[in-house]
Amino acid sequence: MRRSTSKGSHVLSRVLAAVVGGYAAANVVAVGVAQILPMSRGDGVMTGILLTYLVYAAAVVWVFAARSARRAWLGILLTTAAFGGLALLGRAGVS
Repeated sequence: MRRSTSKGSHVLSRVLAAVVGGYAAANVVAVGVAQILPMSRGDGVMTGILLTYLVYAAAVVWVFAARSARRAWLGILLTTAAFGGLALLGRAGVS
């Protein structure tokens, strides 16, 4: 029995999740962290930017270590949504 999707499409989906999803997650984490850290605005932004390198590398590793492309996307999307909500809360002054 042949599966309806090829291995190439799974690899392409993972590559897109790593490149596009990792980039989005890293930037949203930077914004969220910069807004909630109890330090000056400049220091918070610099810390958030430096943290993007770690987050992006971790996202790429996560995407290719996940059992399926669906789980890879789910992990990236949940991280992005969580830190996006944190960024919105920080912007509203709730933090």
